[in-house]
Amino acid sequence: MMKQFFFFTMLCLFGIQLQAQQMTYHDASCFPLLGKATQDTGARYERLPDSLKNISRPPLWNLSRNSAGMAIRFRSNSTRIALKWENLFNNHMNHMTDVGIKGLDLYCWEENGQWRFVNSARPNGKTNQATVIANMQPKEREYMLYLPLYDGLVSLSIGVDSLSSIDQPQINYPIREKPIVFYGTSILQGGCASRPGMAHTNIISRRLNRECINLGFSGNALLDLNALILVLVVTDNLTLKSQESWRKWMPVSSFWILYPMLQ
Repeated sequence: MMKQFFFFTMLCLFGIQLQAQQMTYHDASCFPLLGKATQDTGARYERLPDSLKNISRPPLWNLSRNSAGMAIRFRSNSTRIALKWENLFNNHMNHMTDVGIKGLDLYCWEENGQWRFVNSARPNGKTNQATVIANMQPKEREYMLYLPLYDGLVSLSIGVDSLSSIDQPQINYPIREKPIVFYGTSILQGGCASRPGMAHTNIISRRLNRECINLGFSGNALLDLNALILVLVVTDNLTLKSQESWRKWMPVSSFWILYPMLQ
């Protein structure tokens, strides 16, 4: 009788341990998405409203489907964080890392009031899966996951221990009220940052703890867009004639800051 009880107990413990080692994936669409100017897009991880599709230049529209500047916010007590994602285009460039182009960057909020880099999820194709971090203490933590800079996403799932929790963020950081909107060209979009979290709009967002919206379009910052408050980073894409004419084009209701690119 004692042997049977011992065997049953060990079997239960083994089952619990096995279940704890399993990962459960949750669709990232269940969690807040930062860095997006409008919800009226054809797909979740696109930057421009669907109403502009037929009136935008094709290069501009294709770039708007890159998820530059976007980030997912969530909270979990899991000992591991894993990711599954499918890129939209599976882009590759010789002068920029694949992690920056189509990878993911995980950050964690620390008690000292700063966002700390955890690790990158490195892509190896159009469809990807990666364990970002493991062997953590089962403690509640706030996370921010930066999305690809020069590619888009078809789908994204966040994996945690099957016995752990994953929930909505408890703290409103970065602050989402009155976001800062940046408009510009390739450097603004994130080229050639080594990873998504190092695009300068994402750095500024963490430093100021304020949501930033990245409207950078590589080689296509031709003042097609209108907004209320913009930080302009477009000098390399503007001719002298267009620099003279943009002031006439500028609506009275807008407030503009011309921010020349760093050489």
